[in-house]
Formats: sequence, structure tokens, C-alpha cells
Amino acid sequence: MRKAFEEGHRVVLVVATRGEVGEVPDGFLDDGEELWQRRVQETHASAEVLGAKRVEFLGYTDSGMMGEPRNDVPGTFWQADVEEAAQRLAAILREEQADVLTVYDDNGGYGHPDHIQVHRVGMRAAELAGTPRVYEATSNSDEMRRGMEEAVRTGQMKAEDLPDFEDGSEFGKPEAILTARVDVTAYLPAKRAAMRAHASQISEDSFFLAMPDEAFAQAFGVEWFIRAGQGPGITETDLMAGL
Repeated sequence: MRKAFEEGHRVVLVVATRGEVGEVPDGFLDDGEELWQRRVQETHASAEVLGAKRVEFLGYTDSGMMGEPRNDVPGTFWQADVEEAAQRLAAILREEQADVLTVYDDNGGYGHPDHIQVHRVGMRAAELAGTPRVYEATSNSDEMRRGMEEAVRTGQMKAEDLPDFEDGSEFGKPEAILTARVDVTAYLPAKRAAMRAHASQISEDSFFLAMPDEAFAQAFGVEWFIRAGQGPGITETDLMAGL
């Protein structure tokens, strides 16, 4: 997003929910403040760092993690009618005359129900609006595994400090099916600042913000995408090429 902004493109962020579900330490919120209110503020602060000129919320509520009872609550994004939600997003795509849309991959990155629904709704919205380029943002699971093994081998991290990506849920996608590799090394300070803006989700002592600069660059310096009809293999390095 920051890369697109700095290259002169208009960046718009559309968010499905206000992140109503979560846990924060006692005293984190102001008296009378709801978590969703803080997360809306954080979203706008992060979007400003990344160069987004417009932020829209689709109006659904947080579905919680997969398998939780909240998944079945009416009004949550997981329970949303895909066609109806896609119409809401398509209206924004048409208004903005969007050339490019990014969504999550079909597993939502790591199986989060709202992320999976973002994929379903986003893909359909692009069809309705005629948005020409749709990229599924994902992670390179093979590269991630190699990076973790190297970080432990070189002593940059301890094995027990690494997040557990082997809990039975798929995280990212195999290298063989990825079609775009975007180097965002130049924008890592903005990426870290944007993450820091989401303090209710990422604390200062969290794994992500506590990572040494070298490890952070290795983990977040490249972004991976899948674009239908491209490939096999990496065929793109810039989502905005030619625009």
C-alpha cells in the first residue's frame, strides 16, 4: 500500500468489520471506551501511515476465530450473504474506478473466518464491478519455513520464541502456486509503524515488533500474491505495472 501511494496511485482501504472481538490488558481502554472504537481509530492511524486516502467499513461485526460460537451470530461477517456483501464492495470499486483489488487467499492467510469471507466477497465484487486485476495476498509457506530454520540456526531467534504455525491450520501457500513477488524492503519502516498503530492487537513486546531489524526484513520485506491466469511461477513483481 505504501509503495503504491509513493508511486502516485490512489490507495483505498475497505475493512469488513470493526474488530469487536479481542482481549486487551486492564486499563488499556479509556473509561467507557469500547474495543471497536479503539480499533477504528487504530485502523485510520495505520491507513494514514500507509498512504490510504479513503477508509471504509462495510458494517459487519467480527466473527472471532474459526470454530468459536460467535461464528454463528447473525450480523457477523462470516454469516453475511456473499452476494449482498459483494454488492457493497462493488459499489466502492465502481466509485473509485479501481484498477487493482487485493484480497486474502482462499484460506484467509491462516484460516480466520473473516479473512476467508474477504476472499469470497472480494472475488465476487471484482466480477460485479469489472475490476481488471485481483491479487490474493498470501505468504510463501516454503520461504517462511526456510527463514525460521535459518533464524534459529544463526541464533537470531530461539526456537521457543517463534510463533506456532504448525497447529494444524494451513498458513500461506506453497511457493509453486504463487505468481507475484513484490519487494517492499524500502517501505519496512512504514510497515512497522503501521503495525505499531494497531496497539490493541500488536503490543510493543509482541513477537512481530520485538524482532531484530534483520529478521523483520527477512519476514516482511517481500509480499506474495496469487493472480488467476498468471504463472506458472512468479511472473509479476509490481501489482501496478503499466498503470
